[in-house]
Amino acid sequence: MAFDYSMDFKNIDFRKNPEKYRVGRGEQGVLMVEPYKSEILEHWRFKTPKIAEQSSQKIYEMFLDYKKEEDFVGMDMARKFLQMGYTRSRRYANYKGGKKYDKHGEVNERDIDEEKAESAEIFEEKWIKAREDEEYLKRKKQHQKKYG
Repeated sequence: MAFDYSMDFKNIDFRKNPEKYRVGRGEQGVLMVEPYKSEILEHWRFKTPKIAEQSSQKIYEMFLDYKKEEDFVGMDMARKFLQMGYTRSRRYANYKGGKKYDKHGEVNERDIDEEKAESAEIFEEKWIKAREDEEYLKRKKQHQKKYG
């Protein structure tokens, strides 16, 4: 089932109401689903490889903590933040200032920033570990079967 953007995100606690959560595609809802957004966002950084390493490690540890707590929504949100760390780092690695499009909607020329590319690789490694985790995949399937 697709991610439902029409929900009252300001007033839903998805830890108390996991049945309302939909996985969606990719990073959908990553900056909307509470209390996870607030718990994870404060650790999400990718400016340098050192910062990306610390950030991705902390978020991956949160993924593992949610796993221990049998909290699928938390696991999926941590996975989304790891994915977003990769995609945003890649965007900044490929385009100065992270701006893919100019003011006319045309794609800017790529200008590879090796430091940001390294940050992307760091996040990608943790994202792959999370998304391929057997327990995560099992819980994802169960959640989708039960709630859509």
